Parts: sequence; structure tokens; C-alpha cells
Amino acid sequence: MFESVLIANRGEIAVRIMRTCRRLGIRTIAVYSDADRDACHVRAADEAVRIGPPAARDSYLDLGAIMAAARRTGAEAIHPGYGFLSEKPELAAACAAAGIAFVGPSAQAIAAMGPKIGSKRLAAQAGVPSVPGYMGDDQSDARLAAEALKIGLPVMVKASAGGGGKGMRRVTSEAELPVAIQLARREAEAAFGDPSLLIEKLVQRPRHLEVQVAGDRHGAVVHLFERDCSIQRNNQKLVEEAPAPSLDPAVREKLLTRGVALARAIGYDNLGTVEFILEDGQDEPWFLEMNTRLQVEHPVTEFITGLDLVEWQLRIAAGEPLPLAQEAITATGHAIEARVTTERVDQGFRPDIGPILAYREPAGVRVDSGVAAGSAVTQFYDSMVAKVIASGRDRDAARTRLSSALRRFALMGPATTLEFVADCLDHPIFAEGRATTRFIDEAFPEGWQPAAGDVRLASAIAALLVSLDGAAPAAADAWGRLAGFRLLAPAGVAAEAHFRVGAPGGEMAEVSLVHLADGRARVRDAEGEMTLAIRRDGDELEVEADGEVFHAIAHRAGPRVYLLVRGRTHQIDVLSAAEAASGGAGAGGGTGALRSPMPGVVSEVKVAVGDKVAAGSEVLVLESMKLFMSLAADVAGTVSEVGCRPGETVQNGQLLLVIEPEPT
Repeated sequence: MFESVLIANRGEIAVRIMRTCRRLGIRTIAVYSDADRDACHVRAADEAVRIGPPAARDSYLDLGAIMAAARRTGAEAIHPGYGFLSEKPELAAACAAAGIAFVGPSAQAIAAMGPKIGSKRLAAQAGVPSVPGYMGDDQSDARLAAEALKIGLPVMVKASAGGGGKGMRRVTSEAELPVAIQLARREAEAAFGDPSLLIEKLVQRPRHLEVQVAGDRHGAVVHLFERDCSIQRNNQKLVEEAPAPSLDPAVREKLLTRGVALARAIGYDNLGTVEFILEDGQDEPWFLEMNTRLQVEHPVTEFITGLDLVEWQLRIAAGEPLPLAQEAITATGHAIEARVTTERVDQGFRPDIGPILAYREPAGVRVDSGVAAGSAVTQFYDSMVAKVIASGRDRDAARTRLSSALRRFALMGPATTLEFVADCLDHPIFAEGRATTRFIDEAFPEGWQPAAGDVRLASAIAALLVSLDGAAPAAADAWGRLAGFRLLAPAGVAAEAHFRVGAPGGEMAEVSLVHLADGRARVRDAEGEMTLAIRRDGDELEVEADGEVFHAIAHRAGPRVYLLVRGRTHQIDVLSAAEAASGGAGAGGGTGALRSPMPGVVSEVKVAVGDKVAAGSEVLVLESMKLFMSLAADVAGTVSEVGCRPGETVQNGQLLLVIEPEPT
């Protein structure tokens, strides 16, 4: 076994790899960009090396910097994690040339399965059928559009290289084809350095299934069963589980047999995942692609098999035979994983960034995380910050355990998907094992919004916290004597206080507080009154509301209170009447003022001052976390101001350009 391993990655996967290395007595070496100097994976490693500026292309994607770090630290092996250079044959080849072990398959296997076009051709030779489509060498926009029409709409335009949902566009009408091809090509070039595209017939109600395979350098290949990854947004997975629910045994046998057949056909020699798509109700799984690396969702396979897949990778890379033969690999129980990303689900999954102000993981489940309180989520990298995994003797036990854990996970600062994914797990479609990749559209046809049931309570708690913050504790009573807690009492504060409260950017409501002698407060709003008391231990609260006692977690940052209460995280701005006198500027719907809908980098400005534009015409392209968004004019008129330039980093809500509307 190796004495030292350099992890050429960041975030939760780097920390997770280090956990196995530490158990095996292997020295760990982290790499970091300037943006990650104080990141968790840097602190978790035995040694860390700077590799460049914040942009991934100048650091985590810089092959020369990675190899230089390995040579400098004497690393015996490099583990690439997932993403970044993990599926670049150049890294595996560079390791071989330098005499450093690569914890992954051979460069030849990566190259064979990397481009989707080439992998589908190899799959066909191995007797593994793929989704019908176009995989030709002619990559002109005209040929791609013509082939899409020949296949028949709807189709999926997909990047040949890479994965993770980048470079993918669903097309349902001929008019959408030109922009879809251009944006998919641009994303593919930015994310993978390869603009090649393929066209596939769109499977209308697909399940996304995949087989975990493992091969060694002695010719053995096995499977470690299958996973279902059907719940996705923007073609990126959100929830994964093992084994796949409601799957006919005959279909499962096809999946496992085909996954092993493809791996064996290319002489695969480490862990990998063969992905398939299955039309709901059908029995023919079609090959999609092979990921020649560790998957984000590998923990669910670890739970049902009892195996450490990172340890398997390390042992295979060290030349050892597979730890187990196929007949010795068994599956027990069920496991489900939820990815936690920093996004505004209620705003179309808009990426969100900023510092993490408070962080507390739920007990009773596995959490793979790369952040902590004080960590910064930036626009430079993917929005996933953690994964929560729960298991049980059956699917429903795992599902309910995971849903409960997500509702107890306090991650405050940037918006997260925690509540949304918990709602997904509780939805009847998922609970009954009927989810396809259309789940989000079907479960939330009007879009998802957080439940509003506890907003009034959260607003009252936030106002009381602001009113009492810093007050002296009351005289000791039964509550005040609780270990670690202090009763926030009215000493030193006004007997009555008035506030305006509301979600950031939303409508503000009036709240008044009357402080009572026993340390409680009577809170009055437009809907009536309630009596509250708060006992506090750091960020932990014990709240009594009209005689009901429950726990909450709160963090205050200026006028904003972040509050996790009854499974929902709220952001509440609490202002005095004087502070609330002015309101913020709007986003200019239909006014000609185009504002950034998310933090990102301006990729392209397609207009200049003086240009006349039509309503709905593309005027700007924004990039965030390697995804491109086309922004259109909301009115017809003349461009009067351009407030950004290509390459500029912009914030959510920043004014980008102004269009003077045509007179009506």
C-alpha cells in the first residue's frame, strides 16, 4: 500500500478520500487554490500545496501544477476524486511517465470511455445498445440541426465530453435548435475543452440507472449492484439510492450483465460506473455513458455492500487483486443520498454564494462535507457543499431517516436545497418508488416554494431575538437554571418595541413586542398575538410559543436573522420603523433594466449602446459554475447603457444594461 497520496481535488470528496487514507495509515497531501486557502480539505490534510489562482483552469485543472505538487511532496499516488482532471487521460498518462500511481483506470480506458460518441461506438461492439441518435464526425451547426430533425423532436443535445449535466439542452421545437446547439457547445468547450456534440432521441419518461463496476490489473471484473439517480435538475443529480426501487429482476439482470460486459470489453482496471437510461414501464435499458472515476453517489453503494470504495480504488491502484469475487459481494438494506447545493430553488435553481455563517450537521446519518462555519462558497466551483446519506433495513426506513435529517441540518448563509430535497423525499411519487427524471416537473408543476406555515412564528422569534439580544439574564428560575442555557429577559430593554419584519427583498410586516416581567414577551402582528420565551445556548434555542416548547437554531448577522425552526430555514430581516422607511430597487421586469439573476461571470455582451433590440432577443450570456444562461431583452427599444464587459464578475441583482423602451 502507498505511504502518501496527493488528492487532486477539493471540497467534500477530498475530505472523504482523506478519511480512508487516514484509516489505512496513508499520509495525505491536499492542493488548494487561493480561494481555498482556508478550506476544510486543506485543514484536514497532513500537508497542503498551493497550485494557483481561484479559477479552476488556473489551479485544479492545471495538470502541470498538480504534477509539480506531487513531485515536490514525494507523493506515491494521485487520487483525482471526481470532476476536474479525474477523467482526463493526460493525468493518468503523466502519472505513469513520472512513476506515480494513478488511483483510477488506465489512460487508455479513460480515453476510450471519455467522449460519449466514442464510448457509444465501443458499447455497440460489446453488445450494449445505446439511445438512438447522431454521433457523426460532421459537427457543423447545420448538420447537427438537420440530424435532430431527422431523428425527430424532441431530442437532447449533449456534450460528447464530460458530464454533470453540463453542455446538455432539451429541444422540443425547431426554433429552439440554433440557440440550444450554440449554448451546449459553449458550455462543453468551457467545462471540458471539447466542443463536440451528439444528438439523442429524448426519452420522454426516463429512469436514470447505473451500475457500479470494479476491475483490477489481473483481468477480474465485478459489479457492486446498481443505483437509481432519477431525481435531477438541469440534468444534474439531486437524490441517489441503492438498490434501484421498483425494478423488475429481469431488467436488473440486464443492467448488471451489460455493465460488466462493457467494463470487461475495455480491460477496465479500477472503479467506474456504467450509466443507463430506461423508459418508464419498458424493459430495455440503453447505455448512456461510462464515468471512469469515483461517483458522487458512491456512499449508497458503500452502505448496502459494507465496502469502502475508496479503499478498493487504492488497493487496485497498488496492483492488488480485487478484494472480493463476485459471489462474495452481497447487498443488504437500502440507502439514499441527498446532495446539498447552494441554490435558490424557488428562483429556478439560481446558484447562490457567500460565507457560511452557521453550520451544524444532523446526528444519526452520514454527512460528507467540505465546509464549516466560516467557509466561503464562491462562484469559482460547483455549488455542491455536502452530501447526506441515510440507510435502513428497507427503503422507507432510509427515506424517512434522511428526510428528518435534512430538516435538522443547519447551514445558514447562502440559500440551500435542504428543504427542497426533504420535500422531494416526502412526496408520494418518490415515496412510492415511481420517480423518473421528470419528477420535479411532475411533483412541483408550478415550481417549488418553501412552505409558508411557520413564517409568522419565525418572524416573531426573529423580532424577539433582535429586541433581547445582549440583554442581561433574568433572575434564576426553573428555566434559567437549565445547564448551558440563559433566559433572555427584558432587563435593559424597552418595555415595548416596534419592528418591521420580512424576508429579504419581500414585503415587510409590522410587529410589536410587549416584554413581560417573567421574561416572556407578547408579540402582536396583523394576525393576532402570541406569547414567546427564548432560552439560548450559543446558536441553539429552546422556544416556548403559547405553551408549546421546541428547539431551533438561530444566527444573527446585522439586521438579518437566520433561523431553522420546525424543519424550515428562514431568513428574516428585522428593522426598526425608522430603518424600514426605504425599500430596495426592483429587478426591472418589463422596464428595460436588465439585472443579473445570479452571481456569475459575463461571458458575452451581444449589444452596444445605440443598438436597437426586439423584446425577447438575446443580449447577454452569463456564466455561473460552468453553466451558461442566455439573458434576453424584456422590452423592445434602444440600448442606452451597458454596465458590464466580458470576463467581469457580477453579483446577483447587479444592473447589467439598460434598454430605453420604444414609445407606446
